[in-house]
Amino acid sequence: MSVYDSGNGATEYPEAEAIVVPINGELDLHNFHPREARDLVNHYLEECVLRGIKTVRIVHGKGSGQLKAKVRSVLDKHPRVARYQQAGPGGGNWGATLVELNAPGSVEAGNMEEGEK
Repeated sequence: MSVYDSGNGATEYPEAEAIVVPINGELDLHNFHPREARDLVNHYLEECVLRGIKTVRIVHGKGSGQLKAKVRSVLDKHPRVARYQQAGPGGGNWGATLVELNAPGSVEAGNMEEGEK
């Protein structure tokens, strides 16, 4: 995304091209602005449920931890999330979160690790 001065002193941000996100059980947020994360994660999880995908890996990166916190806030409230945990050494460690989804109509919930949904 480029930033430019439109001539009237206002900085404008041109519309970004649409990014196609494959629904395959792995959502990499690196190509998205953090403000898009909440809606993107919600919609992605719903699509996974519809397609029968029960385990999702969300890559949020390590960074400052703000995006990870935002993602986990979404997961805490999402009705289809049974549980989640930090990914292991081969899955991104603290730069990714593994999510287990409930089947449609299921209300099961529990912890994979203490302190997490």
